[in-house]
Amino acid sequence: MYGSDKVSDDSERTAFRRAEKKYKLYYDPASKKKKQPKKVDLSEVLDFKSILESYNENSELPNGFNVLRCDSGRPVFSMENRPGFYFIPGALNIQEQCEWIKESLTSFPQPPNRTNHNAFYGPINDLFLAATEKKILVEEGNSPASLNSGCNVSPGDGDVQRWKFFKEDVVSSRGNTRKSISASVLLRKLRWSTLGLQFDWSKRNYNVSLPHNKIPTALGELAKRMAAPAMPLGEGFKPEAAIVNYFGLGDSLGGHLDDMEADWSKPIVSISLGCKAIFLLGGKSKEDPPLAMFLRSGDVVLMAGEARECFHDGQSIK
Repeated sequence: MYGSDKVSDDSERTAFRRAEKKYKLYYDPASKKKKQPKKVDLSEVLDFKSILESYNENSELPNGFNVLRCDSGRPVFSMENRPGFYFIPGALNIQEQCEWIKESLTSFPQPPNRTNHNAFYGPINDLFLAATEKKILVEEGNSPASLNSGCNVSPGDGDVQRWKFFKEDVVSSRGNTRKSISASVLLRKLRWSTLGLQFDWSKRNYNVSLPHNKIPTALGELAKRMAAPAMPLGEGFKPEAAIVNYFGLGDSLGGHLDDMEADWSKPIVSISLGCKAIFLLGGKSKEDPPLAMFLRSGDVVLMAGEARECFHDGQSIK
């Protein structure tokens, strides 16, 4: 579901692609000092934070918007021309956001959960801890025995060669010439991890044969609570899989559909954490002009019913 900037001319002409390019982060080549981002016109970007503030102050809503309240008491907004789409601004408080950001960096990338690093390095244990300790991931091969102290093994999964973490001073002092990469670089290059049933990106389906753990109970309960406004009456929500996307400044997913699930009667629950982004909600064709809206840390988006068939994209801006 990750998009690429290398697209065909035909793709460039779609309304969705034009909107992606409009809000994409570009740097000004004329800037002689620090990279300066080009100014982007954000005047047409929908801001649910402002809508929430106005609603709380005078109970007024823009034309075409509706509001309902979930069990948490927080307003849930919907739009008449976007059936099945729900937006819950500020659904998570600051403490909750910090807790889930921590989990996203420490627990969620842990094996047997797979990440974008698996294809080359195999499963990597304790990546965040290794980054804080300034460790280096070294191709195992015939690593010198003198390096065997102070390392933790990243066992291979049968697809790739095994690698090990070593302390930075140990690697530099021994003059190791094997392939290596610092844990901090790997952490910055982390783009996704998969929880619960594992998604096979090469085949674009869920591979039930891959080792996996169940969705963490606390995360499952959070998703169940947030999904309630979009659920069919009398039905419960029990997530079996989750994809965690990690965005750097200016990163985007590219327009896509979440269409690999067998049961489309349940909503997609999307929780935003960290930097602000622009979310594009299109239609069933990329020719349909998308609606741009701000996503802030703590916001929750639900896509159910017709909205599940709509192209969408997220682009990090701050």
